[in-house]
Amino acid sequence: MENDELKIPSPDANPRQSRKGKNMIAVASGKGGVGKTWFSITLAHALSSFKQKALLFDADLGLANIDIQLGLMVQNDIGSVVAGHKTLNQVVYSSDKINFDVIAGRSGSAGLASMPIGRLQLLGDDLSLLSASYDKIILDMGAGVEKPVRILSGMAEKAIVLCTDEPTSLTDAYAFIKIMTMQYPKTSLNIVINQANSTREGQRTYDTLLKACQNFLKISPPLLGIIRRDTRVRDSIRNQTPLLTRYPTSEAAEDVINIARKLV
Repeated sequence: MENDELKIPSPDANPRQSRKGKNMIAVASGKGGVGKTWFSITLAHALSSFKQKALLFDADLGLANIDIQLGLMVQNDIGSVVAGHKTLNQVVYSSDKINFDVIAGRSGSAGLASMPIGRLQLLGDDLSLLSASYDKIILDMGAGVEKPVRILSGMAEKAIVLCTDEPTSLTDAYAFIKIMTMQYPKTSLNIVINQANSTREGQRTYDTLLKACQNFLKISPPLLGIIRRDTRVRDSIRNQTPLLTRYPTSEAAEDVINIARKLV
């Protein structure tokens, strides 16, 4: 899995790790299409079931879809903050439909991707301040290892790396882990295997990733959980309803609840 051609971006200037949000959790993947947004939504919902006041921040600018998956009609989003029209706390959205708050992203916007490092860090600092009003803040990061993903993930105390058994997913997850280990060593990295055919298969996928991390990076990121493949996930997304609302006793719902229990 180690690739000598994998280029590590130069360290981001002034990462301000001392201001790391202790209750901020970044959900990243390195690759799109692994269920990251669905997992972020379900994790925030599961945390709220444990009496945790949770905020879900859609940091996937340009492909923002948290509000779409939840069927929410959000008037103000992060685009208003990037443009300087609103403050972060002014775009927090609450709804009786869900048990957690949301800051929606701006689909088709390159605003976050093109923001200077300084402004990205200020956004992270604002998130850290906002985190004082919550028990947990979940950051749904964009795919890949671009500058916004690195900086905002590095400002979270914990990062959950979501991957599947697909070789490209494992390779990209490893690339994200490698870069974060080099640039933001204080961020705690944890692994979640999604869409596993069984718990045993999920464990095998994790072992493959773990072996690469141990051999080449000399680290052992822990396994936070395995989410079994569940057809009801797609149905809940199609109906724009959280899985824990539509199918609270499904296998995937139980798996995410177990992950949330470890985070409480």
